[in-house]
Amino acid sequence: MIRVLLADDEAMIRAGVRAILSAAPDVEVVAEAADGHQAVEQARAYRPDVVLLDIRMPVLDGLSAAAELRRVVPETAVVMLTTFGEDEYVATALEAGVSGFLLKSGDPYELMAAVRATHEGAAFLSPRVARQVIAQLSGELIARRQAARAKVAVLTPRERDVLALLGVGLSNVEIGRRLFLVEGTVKAHVSALMTRMGVRNRVQAAVVAHEAGLVAEEDG
Repeated sequence: MIRVLLADDEAMIRAGVRAILSAAPDVEVVAEAADGHQAVEQARAYRPDVVLLDIRMPVLDGLSAAAELRRVVPETAVVMLTTFGEDEYVATALEAGVSGFLLKSGDPYELMAAVRATHEGAAFLSPRVARQVIAQLSGELIARRQAARAKVAVLTPRERDVLALLGVGLSNVEIGRRLFLVEGTVKAHVSALMTRMGVRNRVQAAVVAHEAGLVAEEDG
């Protein structure tokens, strides 16, 4: 079972997300929180696999809570729940080391996919959130694309293949199946490509994949 902690100050949002997750046979909501401080304390107590964390919450906001969660429960994946207009927070959340971004208005399938992907160690970006991430980090979009392509240019062909699949949110196991590689080899490629590109985590690597056009290539 994938053990999930749900943190949102709106009871109706929590009820809706819980209902979606409860329909999955492999997911269990072990605790809920109405503010960021409660989220950190519940995570410390329950040690969930994944925390779904709203950005705007009282007492301790989601961004501060995400940073604290990475400190007290580093093995727990953190997925931010966002709405349109909150893209100005994305860069800060990336720096906090979150594993994914979801829109509250998104498809329920994305919610399930994000929980499962981040539990397996992958990054997950809702497609619309991915565009927000790129816009937030871009400054000058052309320059960002050029910089991303320069980073990708130092990779081996196999590392580019792995990065493209990482960019669409696949876990190491799923990447291995696509490329006919054992999981340990995929892990080695992921570690190597992150070092070569100078990124700190899988989410940042996924952003580079989007900006460099690798995800479009993979999908097309």
